[in-house]
Amino acid sequence: MANKIFNVKPVDLLIRESNANKDLKRTLTASNLVALGVGAIIGAGIFVLTGTVAAQHSGPAIVFSFVIAGIVCAFSGLCYAEFSSMIPIAGSAYTYAYSTMGEFFAWVIGWDLILEYLFGASTVAVGWSGYVNSFLRGFGINLPQEIMSPPITYGDAGFEVTGAFVNLPAMLIIALMTGLLIVGIHESAKVNNIIVILKVVVILAFIAIGFAYINMDNYSPFIPENTGTFGEFGWSGILRGAGVIFFAYIGFDAVSTAAQEAKNPQRDMPRGILGSLMVTTVLYILVALVLTGVVSYTLLDVPDPIAVGIDEMGKTSSKGFISFFQIVIKFGAIAGLTSVILVMLMAQPRIFYTMGRDGLLPPAFARVHPKFKTPYVPTLITGSIAALLAGLFPIGILGEMVSIGTLLAFAMVCIGVVVLRKTRPDLPRPFKTPLSPWLPLAGALGAGGVMLTLPVDTWFRLIIWMAIGLAIYFFYGRHHSRLNFPEKHQGETIEEADFGDGPMH
Repeated sequence: MANKIFNVKPVDLLIRESNANKDLKRTLTASNLVALGVGAIIGAGIFVLTGTVAAQHSGPAIVFSFVIAGIVCAFSGLCYAEFSSMIPIAGSAYTYAYSTMGEFFAWVIGWDLILEYLFGASTVAVGWSGYVNSFLRGFGINLPQEIMSPPITYGDAGFEVTGAFVNLPAMLIIALMTGLLIVGIHESAKVNNIIVILKVVVILAFIAIGFAYINMDNYSPFIPENTGTFGEFGWSGILRGAGVIFFAYIGFDAVSTAAQEAKNPQRDMPRGILGSLMVTTVLYILVALVLTGVVSYTLLDVPDPIAVGIDEMGKTSSKGFISFFQIVIKFGAIAGLTSVILVMLMAQPRIFYTMGRDGLLPPAFARVHPKFKTPYVPTLITGSIAALLAGLFPIGILGEMVSIGTLLAFAMVCIGVVVLRKTRPDLPRPFKTPLSPWLPLAGALGAGGVMLTLPVDTWFRLIIWMAIGLAIYFFYGRHHSRLNFPEKHQGETIEEADFGDGPMH
């Protein structure tokens, strides 16, 4: 039985499963793919974590953190593109690992992806709460701090009690999105495009108007002196900042999932991935420059840094349009964050669903609602846990967990490309990662290197999280694997769920 945990799910079987579905039309051009990537990437990172990273790690030099994180993402993104063009089915990195490194590593990745999606939804919800609070304050509505903040925080002395009860708005938005997903929500392309346009317009407006309010004194020093602790400013702070701000780039893999719909995947996939990463990196750098120029980085350790920057502009301006601008920017941020929460809460049940179909999780995880045709059990579990995390924990801890989980998934996808090139060189690859194996290895090493810059406490939490996952696998998953024990699943029928039209990974 020990050897069975390393059995791989044959790629030919995965391809047959993929081909059983109706072929998708190849209609996407390189510009379409860039637009898709920009829309998927821009969200929580720029609206939420920019301030936290600047205040705690990088200062104005957060621009260098964005560049480092963007390069690592580019390497990983090209590896995602190769896999997605070859195995374009649900499961993302979990499925890729199953086909290359075996069931055990697939479980590790599947469990790890919970950190990206479930914890990611919680992180974004905390930021959403901060922007809603700021938005309401603009109309003279002041909600009690006891229901707007987490009851605990984390500092040098460890976990501390804040006196607050719970972050209620963060919990409510997750509950609302979970309810919509259970009923079965279909985001139309028109609605998605409107949200994307709104997000980009909001960011461009913030950059254009914000340049007039920059105080050059806020850039001094551009790279704050290290405090003597690794990761607290200086170049080590820039590196750690890259690890935390990595969250800002989550979503680029939405481009790789569109490989089957690209007109010319060999040419357009790298353009789409690298193009969207370059566009967002430039936008992120400009936003960071404006934000840390308008407000001292020492004041940005908040869940709504863009709102703080706008409020600061309002203090030094008598122009009436600034008040209107404040409302528009905050509303745009709220709308953008809402769509990100929805996508993440859609993605996690899809991973659970795939693992349930493979027998690694109980059958309930693959159960489809008889009326709504949605995976309602994993959706309920995902929403409940995400709401609890968003209500109880501060954004810093949640963001670091999302980053380390995502980096681990990216590293294993890069390694998977190298492994599959050796084990199955005969497989058709509509898109090939260039400079293999060197570029995939550089991606794996880059992701691993950025992981090493994250705090020891974050690693400790990752180890505990993975230990829980391994216990579940060895006590349940490996004994019920559909691949290794098909006789246990004879007579079972696998239901198909309706996941909506959002960009699923």
